[in-house]
Amino acid sequence: MSQDATPIVTSAVEGDLDEALVRRITQHLGLSLGAVHGRRGKPFLLRSIAGYNNAARFSPWMVLVDLDRDCDCAPDCIQQWLPRPASQMCFRVAVRAVEAWLLADRERIAAWLAVGVGRVPANPDALNDPKMSLVNLARHLRRIAVRDDFVPRRGSGRPVGPLYTTRMIQFIQDRNTGWRPDIALHASDSLASCLARLGHFTDPLNVC
Repeated sequence: MSQDATPIVTSAVEGDLDEALVRRITQHLGLSLGAVHGRRGKPFLLRSIAGYNNAARFSPWMVLVDLDRDCDCAPDCIQQWLPRPASQMCFRVAVRAVEAWLLADRERIAAWLAVGVGRVPANPDALNDPKMSLVNLARHLRRIAVRDDFVPRRGSGRPVGPLYTTRMIQFIQDRNTGWRPDIALHASDSLASCLARLGHFTDPLNVC
């Protein structure tokens, strides 16, 4: 690949929301996103990590996974899941879930949900369950139809509403009123670390 060529990054993620987030981040950094693997949940992703890591010996890869409650901190899980990453592997762990990164753009998520910005947590990386925090914000929506998209129906047994993922992907993709990674990184060390590491692929050496 020539020095002026746009690096193409192959990715693996847990699901559709994560894919939209990775696509937005790579665009923000001036990278091209190639094939996206996984998208079948966290257990499948971790079972496949050795194969992804082997592929990263030859070309740039980014694997994104939620920390959840699996470890006390991201380095502990990284040591457990991928202790020896390949030279072109960016293995990133969102603390504690990618929703924390979305909440980190407080002004935009507040405007998107039509809630006061003071309701949005100032330190999303410290949340035990960022997804539930986001759903709880939606419980305050006056627009019942939108609220029902985010909040699970009673007795459904689901953690989120039926169109939660669709709505959040729309937030990520909207360049005018949606998520801004360059703003969100200031409120999330986890996201800032991800952007810094992934940004190494813009270097001619392509070493992350």
